[in-house]
Amino acid sequence: MINRRKLIGAAALALGLAGGAAQAQDYEFNLHGFLPAPALIPAQIIDPWIEEVGKATEGQVKINHYYAMQLGGAPPQLMDQAIDGIVDLSWTVIGYTPGRFPSTEVFELPFMVSDAGAASSAYWKMMVEHMEDSEFKDVKVLGTWVHGPGVIHANKKIEAPSDLEGMKVRGPSRQINALLKQLGATPVGMPVPAVPEALSKGVIDGTVIPWEVTGALKTSELVDNHTEFEGDYFYTVTFALVMNRQSWDQLSPELQTAIEGVSGEAFSVAAANAMVGGDAASRANTEKLGNSIVTVSDTSAWREASEPLYDAWIAEMSERGLDGQALIDQAKALMAEHGGS
Repeated sequence: MINRRKLIGAAALALGLAGGAAQAQDYEFNLHGFLPAPALIPAQIIDPWIEEVGKATEGQVKINHYYAMQLGGAPPQLMDQAIDGIVDLSWTVIGYTPGRFPSTEVFELPFMVSDAGAASSAYWKMMVEHMEDSEFKDVKVLGTWVHGPGVIHANKKIEAPSDLEGMKVRGPSRQINALLKQLGATPVGMPVPAVPEALSKGVIDGTVIPWEVTGALKTSELVDNHTEFEGDYFYTVTFALVMNRQSWDQLSPELQTAIEGVSGEAFSVAAANAMVGGDAASRANTEKLGNSIVTVSDTSAWREASEPLYDAWIAEMSERGLDGQALIDQAKALMAEHGGS
């Protein structure tokens, strides 16, 4: 396990100092992610959270953040790295492990989400109720969030679903790939760090990513056409921040409570809002380049073309022993309670 814990106070105990009272125990953990340090998620979400953990635990818990797969492996392995104890913590796109966390896909259904913060609040509540002791039982979940509106970035103008026919388009997850296929594209699954090279070499004709990450990937320098959608999101993707169970269990109840106090629903909503907040600057930079940005205000054709995915997903969930319609209904109700739809 890549996990170094300093047991401060052991020497003092051995010397019989402090009247035999047990000294504070310090822990040092390693956290792994797939984006470089300047990207929004590491810089504005994970690193600030690490600072909050340090403050909440009065310095007893130190977390080292390793960026851009510095500890080895590929992005799809991040969840298993945390499960297996190769690292103590990781943050990842849930869809990089296709089919293993099916309940999370409810938030990836087309035009399901209209507010990332509301969706992330609902995602956290449903994780605690439905997923914590089942799909996520092998890890301690500390945060669950989604990004802002999904955008199409392509080497040609996309104005209608038919424009996608025959195009090779990168998708981030199983459900988004199903959406792309339903719309006539040939989906190509790959983690986001692989997108720039795939675009530059013509392996793919386009990709779907939110605006905020286009700056880190230089997407707007690689393709000239971008399609965004007004109102409900064309799609969004689920993320999670997780911790190895053994690493978590070694913490005292007091330290666990302190970490939970800066994690959970509030952290998840803040993470989502940070991602949405990063969209405007990246979009503005794309405008400065003179690229074409198509804004779809009437999404009816897109909704109609993607509607069959709901029935297909509900049927698949039923085969897995899950009530897909109930998950949809609950997600919508929780988002509405938060102020989204």
